[in-house]
This record gives sequence, structure tokens and C-alpha cells, in this order.
Amino acid sequence: DFAILVTEPTPFGLHDLKLAVQIVREMEIPFGVVINRDTNSYTMIDEYAGEENLVLLERIPFDRSIAEAYSEGKLFTETSPPWKIRFKKLAEKIISSSGVS
Repeated sequence: DFAILVTEPTPFGLHDLKLAVQIVREMEIPFGVVINRDTNSYTMIDEYAGEENLVLLERIPFDRSIAEAYSEGKLFTETSPPWKIRFKKLAEKIISSSGVS
């Protein structure tokens, strides 16, 4: 098992992330964090992740082209080949972290 905790760099995102971290730790489930709609600046999520030694798996930027693809019902990995590669690497990282072979 492996939990992927997806959050946004907002006060609400931080609040929900703290709750999710508490739950997965209590359940002893390995996990990592993905920051969605990232602004490429140091945020309260980064601060919390540092304090709690959280593994940041990926940062998905706040990008209009991603939102446009989503609004058209497309995966942004289809419209942006570099993201397809990044998500494949993310999957590999998760598999190696979870101990699944």
C-alpha cells in the first residue's frame, strides 16, 4: 500500500494535508505528497513538509494549459509529452517506495 496525498499551497490545503498525514501515520501507511497548482515559490506546505520530514513526490504547476486540457476532458499528459514522462517517473518512484515489485 502507498498513499498519495495531493494538496494545494493554500491554508485550506495545508489544513487538509495535516489531517491526511495524521490518518496515514496512524494507519502506518507509507505516503508521499504531490503539490497541485504549485506557484514555484516556497509555501506553507514546504515549511510543514520540512518540519514533518514529508516526501514531496511532485509539483504540478498552476498552468492554464493544464486547466484547458482538463476543461476539454483531456489528460494533460496527452497534450504535454514532458508531463507523461514525469508521471511515469512518479509512478516508478511510488512503486520503489512502496516495495511493490
